[in-house]
Amino acid sequence: MSYTGPDLEPPQPRRSPLRRPLTVALAVLVPGALLGWGVYAAVGGGGGTGAAPAAPATTTAATASPAADRGDAKEPDDGRPLAGKVVLVDPGHNPENHRHTAEINRQVDIGTHRKECDTTGTATDDGYAEAAFTLDVARRLRTLLQEQGATVRLTQDGDRPYGPCVDERARIGNEAKADAAISIHADGAGAGQRGFHVILPGPVHAGAADTRPIVAPSRALGERVADRFAGVTGSAPADYLGDGTGLVTRTDLGGLNLSTVPKVFLECGNMRDSKDAALLTSGAWRQKAAQGISEGIVSFLRG
Repeated sequence: MSYTGPDLEPPQPRRSPLRRPLTVALAVLVPGALLGWGVYAAVGGGGGTGAAPAAPATTTAATASPAADRGDAKEPDDGRPLAGKVVLVDPGHNPENHRHTAEINRQVDIGTHRKECDTTGTATDDGYAEAAFTLDVARRLRTLLQEQGATVRLTQDGDRPYGPCVDERARIGNEAKADAAISIHADGAGAGQRGFHVILPGPVHAGAADTRPIVAPSRALGERVADRFAGVTGSAPADYLGDGTGLVTRTDLGGLNLSTVPKVFLECGNMRDSKDAALLTSGAWRQKAAQGISEGIVSFLRG
């Protein structure tokens, strides 16, 4: 917008001296009339059909959105189970990682040591990629959680050329101040080894990592997810690690080490086993997987 200075105003016509008393009179009468109207309106006057003037809008701490403290937009509390909650869903790997080997091989700090930014993940013998599986389940899970009232953040939604790196995956959940975070994966163990397992963060206090505050709540989250995942999908806990509990603790994963919010990894099955692969490649089963994860998260957040 531009403004013109007073020197650019057109010349004004000469006013008659008789107008000056009238101007003074109006200057006195108009404020008085406005004051009288204000008092009249304040005591409930103006009972006709005309609407009273609207009060000016104000913003106070009491009316400010709670999202301001969360680093992310939150849904209002509308009575749904997860209203007001933020959930971080991390689809493991990225379908395009194989095109960016230099970028994903870059070393990043995970607290205890340095490791690759990301990896390509595994695949079934028929070529169904883990990254395609995780993104599909993550999207299904997002829909289910949103139906429960949650605000859901994905670390990637097929909208990035690669990654993000494992340290950024943790940071996204931290900045969103997520109430719960889950990273979705599928394992690449040997043929004949079957089942799912949940990876929990172990106690780490080194460099930028300090998992001590989240170890206990993350275990509670993992236990709820494992229970409901098994119940809904009918899958059994892994028979090749975890002693049949479906729970494994690790301290070498950047996505867990750098998290400041309760977080777990879920390996939904073994892509290298033909029987598990038949489940993982089924859209109907992936919907059950998402349902089981959702129920576990709801149970944790409501508990």
